Amino acid sequence: MTENNSIGKIFREQLRDRKRIVVKIGSSSLQHPETGDLDYTKMDVLVRELCDMRNRGKDVVLVTSGAIALGKKAVRVEEVKHPGHGHMALKQACAAVGQARLMMTYQKLFAEYNQVAAQILMTKNTIVDNLNRYNAHNTFSELFKLGVIPIVNENDTVATYEIEFGDNDSLSAIVAALIEADLLILLSDIDGLYTDDPRKNQQAEFIEIVEELSDELMEMGKSSTGSSVGTGGMNTKLIAAKIATSSNIDMVIANSKDIKVLHRILDGQNIGTLFVGNKKNYFDLPEFVANMHSD
Repeated sequence: MTENNSIGKIFREQLRDRKRIVVKIGSSSLQHPETGDLDYTKMDVLVRELCDMRNRGKDVVLVTSGAIALGKKAVRVEEVKHPGHGHMALKQACAAVGQARLMMTYQKLFAEYNQVAAQILMTKNTIVDNLNRYNAHNTFSELFKLGVIPIVNENDTVATYEIEFGDNDSLSAIVAALIEADLLILLSDIDGLYTDDPRKNQQAEFIEIVEELSDELMEMGKSSTGSSVGTGGMNTKLIAAKIATSSNIDMVIANSKDIKVLHRILDGQNIGTLFVGNKKNYFDLPEFVANMHSD
């Protein structure tokens, strides 16, 4: 499963030619671990990298987390210890506050680089409903024509268990499939895919390229866990890889410790784990989303 130098180099070089790119960054990558407050330095680097992609002539979408956590900090509330109706209402109220604050921060940063950004909030119904999906696709298309960078998040203000995506790894892959992207980059708190959890097993081997997602690989992800801040472990990233590659979209998992890996990936450098897009089987996006279960 490790990368053959010549074949792997060819696949990596092809990333230079990708024209429509979705970048996903998680909550833990945007916050200071000591306080939970936004890391403005990392956000600034992220925005600069995205604007530079746009200047290369790429269509760019950012899928970002952080609204609920930011809202909780703003109104100074803690988690409700016993989830129920009150828990959902509090979560949605915090999201309403946090979404506005998060977008305001992004707008200011993008304006520094003379770039216009737009907010798109989605639920599963956006994809499952034919008219909603058609309208969403058209909105993205028009934004690209206008040179705008869409910023996507789950609409946590209205989403309930039944219409939640549940994690932004899956959401980013679904967005990539919806807009017919050709590259998805997941920025995470891990370097990529390993044969086992490297935080628990020092013998775990790094996997540089995956040309076909096997059942063995999918099972491998189910035993992994993510950070305490985010909602996605390696399992959600492999599900995202399944959605992306089945839609003929290349996907890279890379470490968000250095946001500048984004332009290096587009330069064809050997960074992270590359999942090669390979549309062998028919993939019905609305049906897949309708059958998704939030954990």
